Amino acid sequence: MNPSIAIKMKSGPSIMLASGSWFDLLDPWGSSFTIFDIAQGLSNICRYAGQCRSFYSVAEHSIHVCETVEEYQLEALFHDAAEAFIGDITGPLKQLLPRYKEIEEEIEKAIAAKFGLNLNAKSIVKAADLKVLAAEQIQIMPNGTDFWTSKAEITPAKVRVEFLHPAESYRRFLSKFAELTAT
Repeated sequence: MNPSIAIKMKSGPSIMLASGSWFDLLDPWGSSFTIFDIAQGLSNICRYAGQCRSFYSVAEHSIHVCETVEEYQLEALFHDAAEAFIGDITGPLKQLLPRYKEIEEEIEKAIAAKFGLNLNAKSIVKAADLKVLAAEQIQIMPNGTDFWTSKAEITPAKVRVEFLHPAESYRRFLSKFAELTAT
């Protein structure tokens, strides 16, 4: 059996998505992916490299960030959508992988184009992301993990981590997407 059978080379390394489509990491623009692929990936990825009190998905985190902003809610819901295809890499490891950031940014741009996201929302979404991060660390990490919040003058968001099962975070992510895109 060929162990490379789950990896396909188009213009670059590609992964098979749950939908059966291929996602080319170096050509996200030419890849076929859906909201269901994004929800599938994010609902099954644990934040903090799994080093938290219980399983806490990127999908649940994304919903919290979405509910923390008043404008750009869809952009907030999708702020970590690239992780559906490349995983949630910890900040310190990202610093050691310079090419990773380039790949992540290109995937983010392809997702933004596909779903009509406003790229000017980044600073507002990042501020909400930091507030949610502060709230998460208080709730799910060892005491003192949130030491940085007072120096950075970050007020934790008023969110409650529920540690949703992947199937429930998938359902809620898609429900939030449907609510935000209803016409």
